[in-house]
Amino acid sequence: MNAQPEWWNDFFEGPAVTMWLQAVRPDATDREAERLARLLAVPAGAEVLDVPCGGGRIALALAGRGYRMTGVDWSAEFLGHAQAADAAGDVRWERRDMRDLPWRARFDGAACVGNSFGYLDDPGNVAFLQAVRAALKPGARFVLETPMVLENVLGHIQQRPWWKAGDVYLLIENRYDHASSRLEIEYTFVSNGAVAVRRGSHRAYSYRELVQLMIETGFEVDLAEPYTRESHVVTFVATAV
Repeated sequence: MNAQPEWWNDFFEGPAVTMWLQAVRPDATDREAERLARLLAVPAGAEVLDVPCGGGRIALALAGRGYRMTGVDWSAEFLGHAQAADAAGDVRWERRDMRDLPWRARFDGAACVGNSFGYLDDPGNVAFLQAVRAALKPGARFVLETPMVLENVLGHIQQRPWWKAGDVYLLIENRYDHASSRLEIEYTFVSNGAVAVRRGSHRAYSYRELVQLMIETGFEVDLAEPYTRESHVVTFVATAV
């Protein structure tokens, strides 16, 4: 059930977008934005990059706190929802591959949150980190939140979990490929009697591998919280050097 190499190219359309837009409550988004603002440690008015930004919930919440936000995503459908929610035009929205960040030393901070890291192949993930580093001013912070830390993935992975968000049911079948260090996932979306099946693939890095990857791409790395094997996500605070 392996996904195609660029599975993410057309994954975030239709029921996948509907599911993700309904998956997080506004109060949870507010808490995430407050936490990100604290971790980024920059004043209101600072320029911050959210990549990939999805439907824009984090970018909009940070814009509401006074940050000058740029949101980058490849999904035209996600960006359409983000722009529709941004009635005041507070955020600059850009449709780009997450490796295609043309800015140089522009941003005071950047964030990649949710499960957005690890979609690409190994050179692609390196290119993404390099692009973020190049877009940041020296000394700026990059907050990388990911569930794809291998020690944690293998500790809590379920073969067939399921969730419900709004009127969409999501059934998942997970298979970890030891040879490629990738979690191969089959997603089945069920909504109003319609069924859509999509496949995705996420690179899982060991804790040491991921820290080393960030160091090699121009960051110093700290942790937002003490690391535990029980965590479902790990949050790194990487400073551009």
